[in-house]
Amino acid sequence: MPREFVYRGYNLKELQQMSMDDFIRLLPSRQRRSLKRGLSQDQRKLLEKLRRTGRESDGSKIKTVQTHSRDMIILPEMIGVTIQVYNGKEFEPVEIVEQMIGHYIGEYAITNRKVVHGTPGIGASRSSMYVPLK
Repeated sequence: MPREFVYRGYNLKELQQMSMDDFIRLLPSRQRRSLKRGLSQDQRKLLEKLRRTGRESDGSKIKTVQTHSRDMIILPEMIGVTIQVYNGKEFEPVEIVEQMIGHYIGEYAITNRKVVHGTPGIGASRSSMYVPLK
């Protein structure tokens, strides 16, 4: 039997029924301060879209929501939704699970990739003059 998810002594059901103020008190300081300042317009829009998609789907497949708001903190009501987060080039799908509560959405859509260089071409550098051409 899998272990039940617990966040700071509260299970998922208790977290989802908790008021926003009570939940904010459980978060780490950076997230707590950010939410106490209030949500930005983009964050408010994202939360409204998520609530709307949750109401529309009656047990059917939940639609994905696209957002540029990487600084949104993952709340208990977002669990089970797929959010497509912009990474600077494209939208990456992020499936929200219980362990992500309290983290930022942007942490799960990496903005940089490993650079893979090809072989040097003619004129790439001074040393490439001596690379034999097959």
